Amino acid sequence: MAHLELLSAGAVKPGLAKVIDVFQRETGHKIDVTFATAPEIRKRIGGAAPDVVIAPPPLLDDLVKARKTTGERVIVGRVGVGVMVREGAPLPKIATVDELRQSLLDADSVVYNHASTGLYLETLFARLGIAAQLKTKTTRYPDAAAVLDHVSRGKTREIGFGATTVIIEGKNKGLIFVGPLPAEIQNYTTYAAMVTADGAARDAAREFLGYLATDVAKAILAEAGIQT
Repeated sequence: MAHLELLSAGAVKPGLAKVIDVFQRETGHKIDVTFATAPEIRKRIGGAAPDVVIAPPPLLDDLVKARKTTGERVIVGRVGVGVMVREGAPLPKIATVDELRQSLLDADSVVYNHASTGLYLETLFARLGIAAQLKTKTTRYPDAAAVLDHVSRGKTREIGFGATTVIIEGKNKGLIFVGPLPAEIQNYTTYAAMVTADGAARDAAREFLGYLATDVAKAILAEAGIQT
């Protein structure tokens, strides 16, 4: 029986937490997981080494170059961007790009993070020609949890953005998942897992990566909105 330390992007938390529960029951291994944004993962990986890291491929590529990770990577899945409002608030129209653009212009405030989702939204709003109009009414946070908290406590016409998985999980926090971005402007972030070079439980870490590739794990991830 081994004790694994796992460092993961937060967007896959809803499905990954359930996969971890099943893996622990079936193997007897213990996993302690820390969820963080991609920038935080980059900082944390320089300190005490976890056994497994789950992050977008570009970040894993950098970790490979720095010899922080080793071996093969296993694709966990991809997650799109979704729109949220607080429970009881009017639902913005987002079915088309034009509807989304107008809803954002009509909103009192727009809320999103500084992580992968937020970086994409910056470029999207510029492409839609509304970056300047949104700038004065935009609030950004380091992570998804703060975005969800802000939107759930809102009092005006606020529109929040985040990973679809995280928004769906936030329904018990007084949030409504309005829907994903329109298909033609949707952006998916892929997440993959790798074993770290300095982890203490290398064999068990490889076992966990193998489990992520099983049909059981993929079904759990898909149910949480993580496309495998």
